[in-house]
Formats: sequence, C-alpha cells, structure tokens
Amino acid sequence: MRLIDTETLALSEFFGDSIPKYAILSHTWGAEEVTFQDWDDLGKASRKKGFAKIEGACAKARSHGLSWVWVDTNCIDKTSSAELTEAINSMFQWYARSEVCYAYLSDVRSADAPSGGIRESRWFKRGWTLQELLAPERMTFYAADWSTLGSRNGSLLSIISDTTGIGKKYLLRHGRVTPQDAPVARKMSWLAGRTTTRVEDIAYCMLGLFDINMPLLYGEGIKAFTRLQHEIIKVSNDHTIFCWSWNKDVPENWTSILAHSPSQFLGCGRVVEISGHRPSDEISIYSMTNAGLSIQLPV
Repeated sequence: MRLIDTETLALSEFFGDSIPKYAILSHTWGAEEVTFQDWDDLGKASRKKGFAKIEGACAKARSHGLSWVWVDTNCIDKTSSAELTEAINSMFQWYARSEVCYAYLSDVRSADAPSGGIRESRWFKRGWTLQELLAPERMTFYAADWSTLGSRNGSLLSIISDTTGIGKKYLLRHGRVTPQDAPVARKMSWLAGRTTTRVEDIAYCMLGLFDINMPLLYGEGIKAFTRLQHEIIKVSNDHTIFCWSWNKDVPENWTSILAHSPSQFLGCGRVVEISGHRPSDEISIYSMTNAGLSIQLPV
C-alpha cells in the first residue's frame, strides 16, 4: 500500500510486515479531488479543493505522533484496473489495521453545530463509508474545520447507532463481537439506505464485511449484487440471506430467490440467526444451481 509522509507529503510504497503505523482518512468525495497522478506536482495538486483535507489529515496525524497517512483519493492509481481491484479487495483490512481512522464530515461546519447536523451528514448515506465505520479499532469524527466532533466508541455512539441502525455492540466491538459476526440480512440492512456513484460499488463496498474477495467487473451494473450473494452462499450457511422483502425497487419480472438490491433488506435490522440444539436441527448444506436454489429444510 502507498502511504503519505505526513512531513514531506511524499508517497512511499510498503508491503507486508514493512508497513508502518498509519492513520487513515474516511470522507465523502466532492469536486476537485486530488488523484495519484496529481500528486506528482504538489503545487498543482494544492490548487484543488480536495488537497486541504489531505493536508489536514496529515497535520492531525502528526499531532498524534504518526508519520504516515492513507487517503483513497491519491494513494491508489485508479488508472490501473489491477491496482484498483487489489485496493478494493484489501480496503477493509487497511482500515482495520490503521492506528486511528479520521472520519471527516465536510458538510458539518464545526463542532459547535447541532448534533442534528451530524445525523444528516452525507457521510452516513454513502456505501463505502459503511466498512470505514466498522473496520477500524479507533475512530474519531471531525468537522469541516477539523474541530473534534467525538468518537465512535464514546460521545457519538448513540447518534451513530440511531442514524445507521447498527447495534451498539457492533460499534463498540467489546469482547469477541465484531460487525462480521452479524447475520447476513442484518449486515445487508445497514447498507439498504446507502448509495454509491457506480452501481457496482453497492456490492463491492461490502466485500470486507463478508470477508469475500471477488473480481471487479465495472459495467455489470446491479448484477454485481447478485454475484455478491452467490459468493456469500459459497462460504456461509446463514439462511437470513433469503429474508428480504419485495418492494418497489424489485422488477416485476424478477424470479430469483436472491434479492435484487440491498433496499430489499431495509426491514432486517433485527433479524437473528437461530441455531438448532439437536443434530436434526442443524442447517443443511445448500447451493445455487442452474435450476435455482437446492436446499433441504424441516417441515
């Protein structure tokens, strides 16, 4: 992965055990984001609006004694499909391994803004920020002026839980409970009200939460979400993946037992997976075939 030197702003590449401690930025994209190519000329890059938040993240990291920062806009060469695929498949782990994640809410003016401004932030409506919220151990939220709004595990816990529908135990991550332990349908419900610029990204942004790797096929559209569900079925016996509800987003000619889009899981925020206590109650193996779902269930 490439990291930004917080002192010189130079990019350096690291692999495996050589990766140093780093902070990571979570933000929503806007106009004039700085790209990997722009970073070759810092003078030119600094004239773009997106430069200020990268510079702010570096300053915040320096104040916390960290020499390196990762930012998705300029640390990935998005002109390389191979590099982009590797980055998207690795991103959950990159956020999880960070020392701290800075969530930058550009539409919240300052820490003096009412708490309602935090709830209404665009940051909570984007697909990619879901894994960025759940993967890091430590996460602090900042306003547009880099004043501190609070932390995920501290003062903002209730606001974040109410806004996202994610249970506090998954946000706190105390003991052995992690977001990845949640039932499939519940994780899908966290995504249900979010959007992405590219249609395919509504599936790709969930790879880390399901601990799945799959090729990226930009151009496949909403089929990416069906492909994601197929991959989940290959590694999971969680029947809640079938607990979606029909709504206006489902095409009239839809015949699959799999959901058409995440919005069909909107009402699954309290779904629980029930395991039987007798051998006869155990969930049977099932699979998707060319004729549909092959499964055995108790009657």
